[in-house]
Amino acid sequence: MKKEVVTTKNAPGAIGPYSQAVKINNLVYTSGQLPIDADTGVMPQTIEEQTRQSLKNVEAIIKEAGSDMSKVIKTTVFLSDMNNFAKMNEVYSEFFTDAYPARSAVEVARLPKDALVEIEVIVLI
Repeated sequence: MKKEVVTTKNAPGAIGPYSQAVKINNLVYTSGQLPIDADTGVMPQTIEEQTRQSLKNVEAIIKEAGSDMSKVIKTTVFLSDMNNFAKMNEVYSEFFTDAYPARSAVEVARLPKDALVEIEVIVLI
């Protein structure tokens, strides 16, 4: 088993002792991606904007790893409020089509930096 750390400046850096993603054989596991713009350090306000930014961050990391969103096989969406589920879903569907990845969506008590959403994925290379 070969383990490789994946890092890109096109997504926010880790805010703790973890990697943006880890590549093992033909799979990449991303850490949860907060909706922070890597260029500005700003987090948007609405659930739609935050979902879009989190998924753009995921996309940048998996692109760096040599894959793309069409190869995502599993996602986990953490929401600070399940009442945002429908709005998150609308934006989420812009990034995935047809053979959707498996997904878990859970409400959590609180997310880092008081984000509304955080998303992690597992993707094939």
